[in-house]
Amino acid sequence: MVLDGEIISSPSVNVPCGGSIRDTTDITGSFTLTEAKDLSVLIEGGALPLPVEVIEQRVVGPTLGKAAIDASWQAGLIGLLLTGLFIAGVYWFVGLLAALALTSYALLAYAMLVGLGSTLTLPGLAGFVLAIGLAIDANVLVFERAREEYAANPSAGLRRALTIGFNKAWSAIIDSNVTTLLAAALLFILGSGPIKGFGVTLSIGVVASMISALVIARVLTEIGVSNRWVEQRPGFSGIGSVGRVRLWLERRDPDLMSRRALWLAVSGAALVFAVSGIVSQGLNLGVEFTGGRVLEYSTTTPISADRAREVVSEVGYPEATVQESDDDKITVRTGQISDDEAIKIETAIGDAAGGATKERDEKIGASLGTELRDKALIALGIALLVQMVYLAFRFKWTFGVAAVLAMFHDVVIVTGVFAWLGKPIDGIFLAAALTIVGLSVNDTVVVFDRVRERWQGSRPEQTFNRLANKAAVETMPRTVNTGLGAMFILAALAVLGGDSLRDFAIALLLGLIIGTYSSVFTATPLVTYFQERWPMSRAAKVPRTSEPRDSGAVI
Repeated sequence: MVLDGEIISSPSVNVPCGGSIRDTTDITGSFTLTEAKDLSVLIEGGALPLPVEVIEQRVVGPTLGKAAIDASWQAGLIGLLLTGLFIAGVYWFVGLLAALALTSYALLAYAMLVGLGSTLTLPGLAGFVLAIGLAIDANVLVFERAREEYAANPSAGLRRALTIGFNKAWSAIIDSNVTTLLAAALLFILGSGPIKGFGVTLSIGVVASMISALVIARVLTEIGVSNRWVEQRPGFSGIGSVGRVRLWLERRDPDLMSRRALWLAVSGAALVFAVSGIVSQGLNLGVEFTGGRVLEYSTTTPISADRAREVVSEVGYPEATVQESDDDKITVRTGQISDDEAIKIETAIGDAAGGATKERDEKIGASLGTELRDKALIALGIALLVQMVYLAFRFKWTFGVAAVLAMFHDVVIVTGVFAWLGKPIDGIFLAAALTIVGLSVNDTVVVFDRVRERWQGSRPEQTFNRLANKAAVETMPRTVNTGLGAMFILAALAVLGGDSLRDFAIALLLGLIIGTYSSVFTATPLVTYFQERWPMSRAAKVPRTSEPRDSGAVI
């Protein structure tokens, strides 16, 4: 019995002369139970009809992996500390308690990861770090609502205002986190390798952050504001005033929607700039999408990218892309080459730099690259479609279309900026793009939730444009505070995360800034135009009830 050219068994078979084996036969010998089972599996498996071809191979040097992991943990700890200091600085006592609750996030997330038996990858660490920034959003939403309620009814007390704040913020919190989980699910279903890991850890991070923000933080803050000393000092509590930014906005009362055509024109100009970059510069597709090989070396003495490019060209690879990283490493990206050809490149760089050590070697077949590229486009399309369907269900189809157009606007602009800068469009960028979709819709949902609340039950003389404008202005403090909280995390990743995470953090920083802009200045103006053609009813879909001591007021 021969399997792939190797004899796996040579049993003695006793049959009549000229006869053949029929039905069954026995193989006997001094086998152990394990050996007998292994032989059975080999015989049942049969010969492979086609040769095996390696379509993806990744080799990462231990020093590179350790450095990246250390940098990610440092970024996470520093980002967590900065986020905690920020929320405590803005919301004082309740902010401090929320920051303490936020520290439980790491323990919860790690326990979930161990429970699922998941492998922690570098993008997975990024997912955890990013979820820290998202965790602050729920607390900001609750505290801003609690501030409004206390300002409208201070005699009800701090704890009552905080409880109502949690209740009123619940709808926006659920919608924004469901949309983020939808994006994470698409990463897991349609991604590959490390991208799946990012989807898993982002999902775990979102769930852990919600437990931290809505359970642990709620218990701590409600107990904290129930203290008699804190009750007598509402300013110290952090929810005794709507805040300076909110008061300034109320005094100025900007009419943003009166210039909605201008804001949409600015968005259109940004899209033209992005698309022109994509068309004129082209997309620097990573090896995941094109197939080929990526080699990264650390050198004994620093060598410039130009010099490395010259020596690589001299050994026969003038078309190779050679780049120099900030930590004096040389990266070479080529088409499909053999191991012997890779050794020639390593030798050439080593001779020019006094020695070279291979830190990373990624080999991806062209067929896999095409498959991953197609999956990336499908993932983005499905992400936009799923978000639109969900928002249409939760709000109205016009809101869903406006949100999806804003999300598309955000992703295209970030892609265009990367095209102009010549940065790689790879699997990590795909993770960033789908995360941008989640961040963008997260902001948009908060604004839309307030628009719906303002509109439903409003008086006939109140126009939709005016109420939408008021909703956008009211949610600005939350948008700014949440954005700054997430920026601390992403800035820490960009500075400390190394080359492997820097482009990821840059993409998310761009997406966060552009998404914050588009939720107010793109999505909301679009909804006002859609409202004129396809109006949303003033009546709520589901009757809403107020608690006995809830003033129901919204400042």
